[in-house]
Amino acid sequence: MKSDFSLSGKNVVITGGSSGIGEAISRKFVAHGAHVIILDLNIDKESTIKAETKNFEGSLEFIACDISNFMETQNVFNKIKNNKTINVLINNAGIAHIGNIENTSEEDLDRIYNINVKGVYNCSKAVIESMKNQMTGLILNMASIASVVGIEDRFAYSMSKGAVLTMTYSLAKDYLKYNIRCNAISPARVHTPFVDAFIKKNYPDEVETKFEQLSKTQPLGRMGLPEEIASLALYLCSDEASFITGTNFPIDGGFIKLNG
Repeated sequence: MKSDFSLSGKNVVITGGSSGIGEAISRKFVAHGAHVIILDLNIDKESTIKAETKNFEGSLEFIACDISNFMETQNVFNKIKNNKTINVLINNAGIAHIGNIENTSEEDLDRIYNINVKGVYNCSKAVIESMKNQMTGLILNMASIASVVGIEDRFAYSMSKGAVLTMTYSLAKDYLKYNIRCNAISPARVHTPFVDAFIKKNYPDEVETKFEQLSKTQPLGRMGLPEEIASLALYLCSDEASFITGTNFPIDGGFIKLNG
């Protein structure tokens, strides 16, 4: 009897899958039987993650890819599709930016757009035709609470994640007849190495105080964990969620509804 939330037999492409939320999703999916293909510029952790997941039901491979580069992304996906059916694409890769419109340079805006928005476009475009031919497929996009509520000093980042959310809705609507589902996850602040590095760099003399302050911006009083986001992703990519499409799933410690 098939176990709940099994991904056995499914090939899953995860962008930015070697760190933070992406790494947690990659590990979770391998543990539940998926063959995971990580696309990332940074593949330094390949041997470590492979060694730690080698006894799981699924398997793992890494491919270096700059998802902001259209032709490079298409070529990478074409090579994957020559050997495997892509069942699931998780557009997780993204970068952050702090600033309002006055201190967001054109270069900042372009850099955020190229990775957070164009990267989702490049990868989704690369899989959509094959998913149409299969008459099935799933795209899961990593949005943010900044997609739906105003966050101070997050002008460019909010722009990009708003675009991710609306692309999700468009893909879900346009490809209903092909049985291609598309959903989004919108996390609040999640405790990742990026957060630790940001605090250490910008507040070296008050690391603990700043961490506590940032944690308390969520009504539950703490940051989310990457593994919690991964568990939601697992459900949304499993057959148990086959009746869900065109939906955004906040996982935010109560931030959207209970702040203010």
